[in-house]
Order: sequence, then structure tokens, then C-alpha cells
Amino acid sequence: MFERFRNRPEQVVSGKDRLPPGQHEVKDWPVLHAGSIPSFDKRTWDFKVFGLVDKAIRLTWDEFLALPRVTITSDIHCVTTWSRFDNAWEGVGTKEILKLASPKPEARFVIAHCEYGYTANLSLEAFAGDDCLLATHHEGKPLAPEHGYPLRLVVPKFYFWKSAKWVRGIELLDRDKRGFWEVRGYSNTADPWTEDRYS
Repeated sequence: MFERFRNRPEQVVSGKDRLPPGQHEVKDWPVLHAGSIPSFDKRTWDFKVFGLVDKAIRLTWDEFLALPRVTITSDIHCVTTWSRFDNAWEGVGTKEILKLASPKPEARFVIAHCEYGYTANLSLEAFAGDDCLLATHHEGKPLAPEHGYPLRLVVPKFYFWKSAKWVRGIELLDRDKRGFWEVRGYSNTADPWTEDRYS
């Protein structure tokens, strides 16, 4: 079953009001990432959920695609000051992933593990948001490799570095563990509406 969500406040009615402080709207989708674009082979690719869960999961690409799907429309806010409105995503809701794995009561945080050892950290509460998903498609087409194909985490409420590209696994923890950019001086909470860019 498909669901549709938006991440902006209900009172927002104009483009200007949708922009967090210090941001400007763009129509294109700038490409930003550390390192090179990884290759993808569906025969060897897998997705894992592990850590503080009752049932560790390992899914092949075909098994992942067979999970229930959602569509979500949300805005992107990049820490480099650009924002892009009304992005249509399709993929698997993060709540579906959590339902399959069944987090243990002590689980409070999530680490997204990606290609090349990249990580992004979130609270479990944020990861489980109704507007969050593991996206395979953008604007009706498979994600472009430079934008995270085959799988990208999308967490619209934060600056976009938290929406990690090329995700291969989700780890649940009882403590926060800072991700790739957070240990390099970026904010741990990454709230666009308070310009929470750097620690």
C-alpha cells in the first residue's frame, strides 16, 4: 500500500516560508559526496539489519524490492545552503524495516552503514518517522548512481547528509555513535530550522 507524506509544517504556504534560515531554493539536484560512486551487482548486494534487534535480517536485492512500498513527497535541505522542494521518493518505509527486525527495548539509536565505510547516525525515534524511507526511486525513476543508487536513506527533517547514500545496513544501538560527518565537525542534530550546521 502506498502512502504520501510531506515534511513541511501545515501553515507553510509559500516557497519563501518553506526555506529554512540561510537556505536558497534550487530546481536542479546538486551532486555532493565524499569518495567515488560504488558499483552495484544485484547478485552480491545485500542489506542487513543487526545490533539490538530480536531478529537480525539479511536481504538480497530482490528480497528488498519485494517488501511493502511507500511513496513520500518531501523537501531536501543541504548544509551547503541549497534546498529543493517536492521530491517524490519511492521505497521501503523505515517502520517496515523495524517491524521486520523488532528492536530490543534498550535500542535507542541507529547507525546507517554505507559503502566505503560511510556512516550516518540518528535517534531511533527520528529513523522511525512517518516521512522516512529507504529509497530506491526518485521522481518515478530509479535513483541515479550519483544520488545513491541502489538504496538511499531519506530523513527529511534533517540536513541532507543524514540521508545517507548507498546504504548497506542498519545497526541499532543503546548509545549514540557519531557518523562520518559528525566526527569531522558537523552538527550531531542537524536541524535546518535552527541552522544547526556545525558542532
